[in-house]
Formats: sequence, structure tokens, C-alpha cells
Amino acid sequence: MATKIDYYEILEVTRTASADDLKKAYRKQAMRFHPDRNPGDDAAEHKFKEINEAYDILKDDQKRAAYDQYGHDAFEGGGPGGRGGGFGGFGGGGLGDIFDQMFGDMMGGRRGGGRRSGADVQVQVEISLTEAFSGVSKPVEVRTRVKCESCHGSGSADPNAGSSTCPTCHGAGKVRAQQGFFLVERPCPTCNGSGKTISNPCKVCHGAGTQAKTETIDIDIPAGVEDGTRIRLSGKGEAGGEGVQPGDLYVHVSVQTHQIFQRDGANVYCRVPLRMTQAALGTEVEVPVIDGGRTKVRIPAGTQTGEQFRLRSKGFSVLRSSARGDMYIQVSVETPHHLTKRQRELLEEFEQEAGGDHAKASPESAGFFSKVRDFFEGR
Repeated sequence: MATKIDYYEILEVTRTASADDLKKAYRKQAMRFHPDRNPGDDAAEHKFKEINEAYDILKDDQKRAAYDQYGHDAFEGGGPGGRGGGFGGFGGGGLGDIFDQMFGDMMGGRRGGGRRSGADVQVQVEISLTEAFSGVSKPVEVRTRVKCESCHGSGSADPNAGSSTCPTCHGAGKVRAQQGFFLVERPCPTCNGSGKTISNPCKVCHGAGTQAKTETIDIDIPAGVEDGTRIRLSGKGEAGGEGVQPGDLYVHVSVQTHQIFQRDGANVYCRVPLRMTQAALGTEVEVPVIDGGRTKVRIPAGTQTGEQFRLRSKGFSVLRSSARGDMYIQVSVETPHHLTKRQRELLEEFEQEAGGDHAKASPESAGFFSKVRDFFEGR
């Protein structure tokens, strides 16, 4: 058996990485090796599967603790509790039943109440910051399994042909197996959980009742969605054959950075450059807003770099709420790099006055600031 790579190495994080660090590392790696970005690259597809496997274990506190203590043996035969008929005296599948209810969707596509279903499908979609603000519908290609068109999901080439009880699970549709120190139940590999075997399998799906297909699904992404949000579309995953409901589709949303706006929760920030004369004398500037419009902001005289001005309810919508965030204008006062002779004379005159006794300044200097403002604004 091939040696499995350490899950932490796969995600390129340390063993002390926080949950947020794991999530960021997963998103980065998943985006890099996603099959849609690497069509026909078998190595990238294999890497993508490893990344998902690693994150599925490490994102769960209980499974991560088990992995940290026992490594891969915690989830494979031969680990602690791998011998005998159970773990911790549960025997007969007591712990297996509990584990299956908690993590059934990962361990074979079960749902609460013992219902069988097809496998879940996960896709990644990337949107702009402005699309996250307004909400957007995105067409996404999903590689999944659908009900076989030839046999209509029955798995049989002859719809009138009978079926027999599966010899592996004896009609139960599930088998128990020791996996590390867990005793788990999984869909029977012979009958795929149906409890029956087909004597005359469909020649298209070979009795599975499903076939591979690439579908384009429109994903409605709500306004205010944040980077890393996961959207669940019930019943949009893989079909599971006759009598089995489809799995779910999970859409992982990645939001691009913006060249002007920065987001912090529901609030949005925009840095506005000002000439030093504008900051000193006061002005009114027109700034862009995340919704695509523009608004005027009054800048008072004496404004310093780093000061912020709040525009109420100009930020992002808060999911599942009628609340709105705010927009903050952050001022950055710019110092001119290249001065003309006249500009230098004016600034030197200003420096002389600023360093002298303002109370004794001559009446002629009263209009100095007006001259500076008019000159820099081209009047």
C-alpha cells in the first residue's frame, strides 16, 4: 500500500494551524488545483482530491484530534481498536451507528433518519467584490452523475426483469467495517445500497442506474456574501440510482480583491488622495461608491492623513438581515514631488509665515491661503 502524505503537508500548514489558517490554506490550494482550472491534468485532479480529503479531516475538531494522535491509522483498518468486534465495549455497531449519523454524508452519502442518497458534489466559484455587494447568478459547470437515460435509473436492461437479494449485505443495503477505532456502516459496495442485485444490468450504466455527465447550473449568490462562504443546493448532487435521492451540491464562494475598495465584514473602505492644499483649506470631493454610483464628501480644513469620514448604510448587506454596513472614506494627504518655481516661492512664503509670529503678520498676508488654493487648483 502506498504511503499517504501527511494532511498538514498537503495543505502546507503547521500542525498548530488555526481553523481560519486551515480554511485559507484549503481555499488557496483548491483554487490552484481545481480540475476546471487544470483540464486534462490527472496530477492536478489527484492533488485536488488529496486536498479535499485532508481538509475534510482537519476541519473537524474530533477527527483532527484522532488524526493528531494516531495519524492515518485512525481512519484505516489496523489502527487502535482495529482488532476484535468493536471499540470501547460498544460491539454490535453502537458507536458505528452514532458515527454514521454524525458524519454519514462524508462516509457514503447517508442522511439523517437512515435515508440513502447520492454523493455530494463540491464546486468553486469566483466572483468580484461588486458582485458580492449586489448578488449575482453565475453559471457553473458541474461534473456529476445523473439518472441513466437508458434505464431511467433502474439499472436493468429489462424493466420487467426481476432482481434478487444482494448476497453481500443480504438485503440490508449496508455493511459494517472497522475503520481505525471507529466501527462504521457504509453502503454495500455490491448493490450500492439498494439491497438488490440485477440479473440483466443496463449496458449503458452497467447496473449502477447513473451515468457521468457535465451540467451547467445557475448558482444564485446572495448580496452580502463573504469570501469563503459555502452555499448548499439540496438535491443538486449526484444521483444515486433507483429509489435513492440525489446528494447535495456545495458551492464554495471566493471573492476577488478590488483595486479601490476594501471590505471588513459589512463595512467597506475607500482611500481618497488629497493634495495638501485641499487638506489644509478644506474642499469637497466626489468619491465612488461600491454600488457603482458617486457621492460628494465635505472635507473640513485641517484634515490629516488617516482621518476617516463615515457614509451610513453605504456598505454591504448583512446576510439574513435587513441591516447594512457603512462606507468609510480614508484620507491620504499627498506631498507634491515636483514643484515649479512659483509653487516653491509660495510654499517658502508659507513656511516663513508659519514659523513667524502670526499675531504680527502683515495685513497683506491675509489672502495667502487663497492665493495658494487658487494657484494649485488652476484658477
